[in-house]
Order: sequence, then C-alpha cells, then structure tokens
Amino acid sequence: RVVHRQSIRLGRTMKLPCPVEGDPPPLIMWTKDGRNIHSGWTRFRVLQHALRIKEVETDDAGTYICKATNGFGSVNINYTLIVIGEPLNYTDKTSLHWTSVRPRFTQPAKMRKRVIARPVGSSVRLKCTASGNPRPDIVWLKDNRPLVDEDGGGGRDEKKKKWTLSLKNLTPEHSGKYTCHVSNRAGEINATYKVEVIQRTNSKPILTGTHPVNTTVDYGGTTSFQCKVRSDVKPVIQWLKRVEAGDENKFNSTIEVGDHRFVVLPTGEVWSRPDGSYLNKLLITRAKEEDAGMYICLGANTMGYSFRSAYLTVLPDLKPQINAVPTATSPSLPWPVIIGIPAGVAFIFGTALLWFCQSKRTCSASSPSSSSALPAAQRLPVASRERACPTLAAQPANGDKDCLSYEDYVAHQQLLLAHGGAALAPKVYPKIYTDIHTHTHSHVDGKVHQHQHIHYQC
Repeated sequence: RVVHRQSIRLGRTMKLPCPVEGDPPPLIMWTKDGRNIHSGWTRFRVLQHALRIKEVETDDAGTYICKATNGFGSVNINYTLIVIGEPLNYTDKTSLHWTSVRPRFTQPAKMRKRVIARPVGSSVRLKCTASGNPRPDIVWLKDNRPLVDEDGGGGRDEKKKKWTLSLKNLTPEHSGKYTCHVSNRAGEINATYKVEVIQRTNSKPILTGTHPVNTTVDYGGTTSFQCKVRSDVKPVIQWLKRVEAGDENKFNSTIEVGDHRFVVLPTGEVWSRPDGSYLNKLLITRAKEEDAGMYICLGANTMGYSFRSAYLTVLPDLKPQINAVPTATSPSLPWPVIIGIPAGVAFIFGTALLWFCQSKRTCSASSPSSSSALPAAQRLPVASRERACPTLAAQPANGDKDCLSYEDYVAHQQLLLAHGGAALAPKVYPKIYTDIHTHTHSHVDGKVHQHQHIHYQC
C-alpha cells in the first residue's frame, strides 16, 4: 500500500519507497517536479526500491515520481512531499535538539576548484555558502590562523563577507591556504582553498608538454590537435596551416612566416586549467587529402610568442578505386536507345537511297509510246522480240529523219491501201525494230503497272 502524501521535518532523512517488480527487472528513474534526479544531487540517492533524501530542506518539498520501465511497459508512482519547518515557540532543549540540522554547503559545484593560481594584481573570490539549523556561523582561516580585516596591510584590499571571501590586488603575500569553518550546535564542516599568486616575469608564453604531436587519421575520420600554453596572463592561442606550393590561390588570405605561407584557421575557446596553464584544441572532422600537412600552434601575449608544429597524415581513400571499374564500363544511355539510333539512321538513309534510284530509272525512259496502247494484232510475239533484241540491240539509231515510227508506218500503209485499192497487198518488214524493253513501276500506294518501249528503224 502506497501513501502518496508524505511529510517530513526539516533536516531529517526521508525515504520514499518504490515497490515495483517485473520480469525482466524494471529500470527505476526518479523525477522531482519534472526534473530527473541524478548523481549530481548530492543529498539524494536512488536505491533499488526507494529514494533517500538526507538532511531535508524546505526546497525539497514538491512532487516526486518513481517511473519503472521494462520491455513490456511502465508504471508510475506519485508522491507529494511536505517539509515541516521549525515552530517559532520551541524553547525547550529537547525541541531545539530535535529540529537541529548540521551545516552543509549549498553550492558545492562552485567549490570544486580548490587550487587557484592568479598573477600579481588580479583578484579572486572564495565561496563557502552553507545552510543549517540553527543558521551556522562561518570563520575564515589563512594557514590555520584566523583571518581578520586588519591582517596583512601593505595596500592589500581584503573584504570578508558572510559566505564569500574576496581578495583583490593580489600580491605574493596572498599565497597560502584559506579555510572556511562553518558550524552550529548540530555540527561543523570545513573547506580549504590553495591560492598561488604568480609573480609576473614579463616573459613570452611557453608551450608545455609534448603537444601538438604528429597524427594520422583515416580518410573521412575525425582527429584533433591540442596545445598547452603557460603564461602570466591569458594568452592568445592561434592555429596555422602551412600552404603547400601551388595552393596559394585556394585561400582568400595567407600570412608569410619565413619562407612559407600559412592560412589562419578558426580557433575555439581557450580553457584555463587549475595549474595556471591554458589549453586549446583544433578539431578536424571528415578529413580529406587537402587537410594533410603541417599545423602550427601559436601562443602569444604582449611580451612575445612561442609556437610548435606537428604534421597530419590522411590515409588514402580506397572507395573511388573500387567504384572506378563499373563506372568506366557502364553506359550512360539505355542499350535500346544505343541500338535504336543507328538502326533508325540506317533505315532512313536506305529508304532515301531507294527512292532516289527508283526516281532515276523512271526519268531515264526516253519514248512516250507504250506497247499497251497498240492493237493486239500489231504487237510482236514475245519470243520474236527476245530473238530480235540481241541481234539488233547493238545497231546504232540513225536519228529522227532516217527513222519512221510504227504509227507512221501503219498510217502510211493505210494510205497506200486507200489509193491503190485491194490489189495492193500490205508489205511486211520483219525485224524493223532496233530495241524493245519493259518498264515495271511500283507506287507508294501499292499499285504496280508494266509497259513496254519499242524503238524502230527505217
């Protein structure tokens, strides 16, 4: 049975159960007012079947949800947590002891950096914000000795507040260990910072460590160079890439250093490290062949600069070699198109040539007469024409004045019969023709006709 409304006294430990089982075992996740509870919540701890809250504060009140999930579904259990504060009329020792809460730091994320290095003349703030019941007191110590306003002197400006110690215009005398001591009747806690004031040497930056180092990356892969610089003040860190001979026109602007030209690359954020150095990284993604070459990390301040170089090697890409063979042999057009275009051209050319030859043969006919127009009785037998053609084909024509056409010959014979009467017998001249040839015409509409040309000699 789950009681969805829970209440707890301020400073006590609360445990919210999550009685959920499943097969397979479910994944448990807790939220408060819609925010996921994770390991960064130092007073909260997610147990196997519960959520434990240590030293409950007023801000811990709210809506809590336990969500259990496996591959078959999920279930939620809701809680409303009420935090009960200290009554104002508590006067007896028992009540005071029952409501007492030992101190705790409320901003631990701002206290993670415990070693701080600053140059002379700079400033630093040390935080020790805490809470408890009753409200705790704080005392600052330097090297285990109480720190008072009049300590130090010498123009040093120390301003001590309730939870933050501010040190300005730092001098080497500020170096040491600073401890905040927070306590009330329920307990006490401490936190110590180490402050190191660096004397300015008026020197140029120094590249520490071995970075950047030579690097090899696959084609299309990701890699990075890093550069670590030590400087009295925050330096400017810049990355350069040497421009190979012949590639100057690929870049809008380059700078000349010695005998080489370099292109300035975009630079990311410069991070300050606890040891007083500064770090910057150059990220190279989707590496290509043109990314290979020499890179330089340049660290500079008002006193000068230092640099160090490293080489990037990009391994060749094997994919284009694999795809080269099918790409070269594969046609760019479908094979029916490749075959159909030459066939269509040949068909059109052949049709035009056939029409041209047929037209030439038709035009070459020289006699307008046709044997089809002659009477059947006046036509020579086919066999006689065939015998006559070989014999007389070679004989030359004598011209129009020496020749008489067959029609003229028939008309002449009829004239002789009309004048001479029936006593005049017709005179037959065998083999008077010099040439007989036949023409066959085929029209585009499918009609076919044939006629003969007969040439005669007087």
